[in-house]
This record gives sequence, structure tokens and C-alpha cells, in this order.
Amino acid sequence: MDNNLNSKYLADENLIKLMLKFSVPCVLSLLVGSFYNIVDQIFIGNSELSTLGNAATGVVFPVFIIAQAFAWCFGDGCAAYINICQGRNDSVSLNKVIGTCISITVISSFLLMGLMYSIKYRMLYLFGASDNSIAYAVEYLDIILIFLPFFMLSNMLSGVIRADGNPKTAMMSLIVGAVINIILDPIFIFAFKWGMFGAALATGIGQFASFVISCQYFFRSGTFKLDAKSFVPGFRYFRGAFDLGFSTFLTQMTVLVIVVLSNILFAKYGAASKYGADIPIAMMAIHSKLITIVLNIVVGVILGCQPIVSYNMGAGNYERIKKTYKYMILFALMISSVATLIFQLFPRAVIGIFGTPDNIPNPEDYWEFGIMICRVFLMLVILTSVTKVNSIFFQSAGKPVYALIASMLRDLFCFVPLAIILPRFLGINGIIYAAPISDIVAAVIAVILITKFFKNLGKEQNYKL
Repeated sequence: MDNNLNSKYLADENLIKLMLKFSVPCVLSLLVGSFYNIVDQIFIGNSELSTLGNAATGVVFPVFIIAQAFAWCFGDGCAAYINICQGRNDSVSLNKVIGTCISITVISSFLLMGLMYSIKYRMLYLFGASDNSIAYAVEYLDIILIFLPFFMLSNMLSGVIRADGNPKTAMMSLIVGAVINIILDPIFIFAFKWGMFGAALATGIGQFASFVISCQYFFRSGTFKLDAKSFVPGFRYFRGAFDLGFSTFLTQMTVLVIVVLSNILFAKYGAASKYGADIPIAMMAIHSKLITIVLNIVVGVILGCQPIVSYNMGAGNYERIKKTYKYMILFALMISSVATLIFQLFPRAVIGIFGTPDNIPNPEDYWEFGIMICRVFLMLVILTSVTKVNSIFFQSAGKPVYALIASMLRDLFCFVPLAIILPRFLGINGIIYAAPISDIVAAVIAVILITKFFKNLGKEQNYKL
């Protein structure tokens, strides 16, 4: 099999046409994938569970982040490795890295499931659960954990399928699962009166459906053929994929740090404010979904370009890489600009999608805090998008150190210390203002890194696997 011939169009096809072919399905895949938790929150927020139900899904949300951190690390790293192998016409390594990453994902999923179940109460309190929301959170989590291996595998396999030149298949697997979730949510929550249990069960069934569709692809791929030996983990292949996907892992884990730290700080400083603890945590859950939607569109465009960047790095087509990056930045700026206008002009309407505050004493406090977090916390989502573009671009271009810096700088090195320090002077508002300040610092560093990268492009060995 000549993988080089199968994928040579990555070097020759019209760039805009190629980006649309890969990016549109990838954007839809990520959006649909994020809808699992978002749809649950919308239906829960509009049910009798209301604000406390939203707070419960918010403290379980980090579990999805952790699972995706591992799944996307193995999937994105494997995807980049696949396209590099195609550029080098190395079919042996291609088959081995796919089997290795699938096996490692399975092992990781069961380890995470067992660990999280054994410490679920301590974990949920750490994630910001209150005595008012803990019962709802545990009920939701118990079902989510049962389906965790299917969730992780479907996310990991999507990256492989996309890299193999079939982003539509990856998209369809997630769409089918999401549609099933959307159909079952109102049936289980409103008709059957199953509450949090019903929302989680609908999500799990949808994830299982996505997994089944993704698995079927591996019996009909024309690029790779896996046998039993392929699934025996090979350290060299795991290391290569892990290095390429590590920035994705850190990006997700820094998102986890942000969500958990924000929940803890919002609970602490919220309790000392007129908002109380549950309103800020519920709003953080909503904010997480809003930023996820925007960044998934941006990241979808960039991940759609990943095969183009990785293949042409392997083939040494540097001018095509420069042109691809310019289009990536342009699309990211357009998308994030529209999102910024919506958040600034229509914050109450956006928050209202997730339900109304029916089971709290002062509903106006809910709206006041929600509008503030929408307008300030998300003020510079344009710069957040630029940072994400550079992080994934560096990963695709075989620059894991640059990707690591770009992925960690905004959240870990800027937001975390600011979110801890500023509330001591500004109260709960300090947590919110930490976000736009972090965006400015991270964007400046990202520009410096990308300038240095293009200055040295072609002057050094850019890929080492």
C-alpha cells in the first residue's frame, strides 16, 4: 500500500478547499461532542432541578475534561504521527501507532473509572460541590463513569479517523450520539421523571452509539490494516504519539485546573458575597459551556488543518505551511469576533438558554452575576482563540515545547496566580478580572513564539520522532 500516494493531495489540493473539507466536519464533531454535557445542562436547568441541577453538572464537568485530556492526547498525537508517516511513506509505523494508542486508551479509561468511583465524594467536593448539590452530582456521576470507556474511545478514534482522510465519518459518529442524547434527555427527565439519573443515562447511551459507529470504520479503512500484533503497545510509538499529543493533554488539564480552582474560589468568595456559593458555581458551569462552544469552533478549524500542517512538515513544504497558518489565524479571528459581540450585547439571552433561577432566594443576583461573568470573563475571547491556534499549530508542526508553553501560559502561569491574588483585594470580582489580564499576557508571548518559529522554519530539522 502506498500511503504517500493516498495522501499526496495534502500537498497539492487547493488550500481553501482542503481546509473546508477537513475543518467543517471537525468543527461539527467537536461541537456535537461538547453538546453532551451542554444539552444535559439545558434540560436540567429548565426542569425542577434548576440552579442546583446546573451546579451539579458543573462539578461533574471536570470528569469529562479529564477523560478528554487522555483521549485527545492519544487521539491527536496519533493523528499527527499518522500524517507524518504518510508524508514519509512509512506504513509499518502507521499501523503500529494506531493499535498502540487504542490499547493505551482502553487501559487508561478503566483506571480512571475505578479511581474516580472510589473517591467520588472527595472528588466532587474538591470540584466545588456544596451540601445542597452533592446528592445530584453523585447521582449524575455514577452513570457517567459506567460509560467512560466508550466516551474516551470514541473521542480517541475520531482523531484517527480524521487523520485518515475521513472527517465526515468522525463527524457522523458524534452526531448520531448527540441526536440520541437530545431525544432521550426530555423523555428521561420530563416524561419518566428520572432527573439527574435520566440526564446521565441519555448521555451514556449516546456515547455508546458514537463508539459503535467509530469502531465500524476500522474494518473498512483503505489506508491501514490492523491485526492482533498491532494492539500490543510499543513504547517507541506510544512515546512519539504522546509527545505530539502532550500539549493537548496539558491544555485540557489546565482547563481542569481553571474549572476546579474557579469553583473553589467562587464557593469561598461567593459565600462572603451577596451571591452565595451556588450562583457563582452554576454560572461557572454555564461559562464553561459557552467558552467550550467558541473554542471548539476555533479548535475544530485548526484540527482540520492538522493533517495539512503535519504532512507538509514531513514533506518539507514550508511555504504551504506558512499559507495554512495565515488562513488558520484569519478564521479564528472571525469566529471569536462574532462570539465576543454576542457575549457583550446579549448576555442575558445567552445565559437564559440554560434555564431560569427558580429555586434560589434572589433571582436577580443570578442574572447580575451572570451578565458580569459573560461580559468580563469572556471579554478577550479573541486573544484566547489566538493562543489556542498557536498551541495546536505547534503540536501539528512537531514543536512540542512551543506547544507546551503556548497551552500552559494563559491558564496555568497567568490565570491561576491572578485568580488567587486578586480576590484578596477585589473580592469575587477579582476572579473574573483575572481572565482578560491572562489573555493579554498569553497573546503577547504567543506572537513572540510564532515569529521565532517561522524565522527558523526550514533552517533546522523540524521533526524528530
